[in-house]
Amino acid sequence: MIQIEELRVESGVIPLRVNDLKQFEYCPRIVFYNTVMPVERKSTVKMQRGKDEEFKLDALEKRRALKRYQLASGERHFHVWIDSARLGLSGKLDLLIISSQGFFPVDFKYTRGRPHQNHMIQLAGYAMLVEEKYRAQVGTGFIYLAPIQEVVAVTLTQELKERTLNLLGEMRHMIREGILPPPTPMRSRCEECEFRNYCGDIF
Repeated sequence: MIQIEELRVESGVIPLRVNDLKQFEYCPRIVFYNTVMPVERKSTVKMQRGKDEEFKLDALEKRRALKRYQLASGERHFHVWIDSARLGLSGKLDLLIISSQGFFPVDFKYTRGRPHQNHMIQLAGYAMLVEEKYRAQVGTGFIYLAPIQEVVAVTLTQELKERTLNLLGEMRHMIREGILPPPTPMRSRCEECEFRNYCGDIF
């Protein structure tokens, strides 16, 4: 496993996106096909639905109180672009809430299902970028399930952040070596994958 301190030294070599963290945890081959062997990707119904919903959700969220986040007050900042040369990581955060209680990253998900580990990893990636930019500790973030309008609080532990840092190292190792990683063992994830036609060893 890549050590955290080594990650910080190597991070400037191969820039990565926060979204890569989510995809790598979901299925490492997605990142491989996006970086090592770029291929034409097919837009899925799910991807298009997310784009269509984004604008409507922004407008609705601006009018709502912060009570659903258990915050009395605060400022909302939508689509915040954050990057870190030290981590070699960047991404556009859906919503950042800044209040007297701290900094709270919010990631919108266009699904009814409960957040999975890859969503937690993605949120941790955003949290680390916020910590560096604002020089503040981020211990809690939120995942907003848009279709059911439910907010899920996520405790961003040091263990989760270290796991996220290690994934950055694993991705960079994969990219440098050009190694095709094994696919996700959960075949149900392959059903609507835009890259499924390239996994000849599975289908």
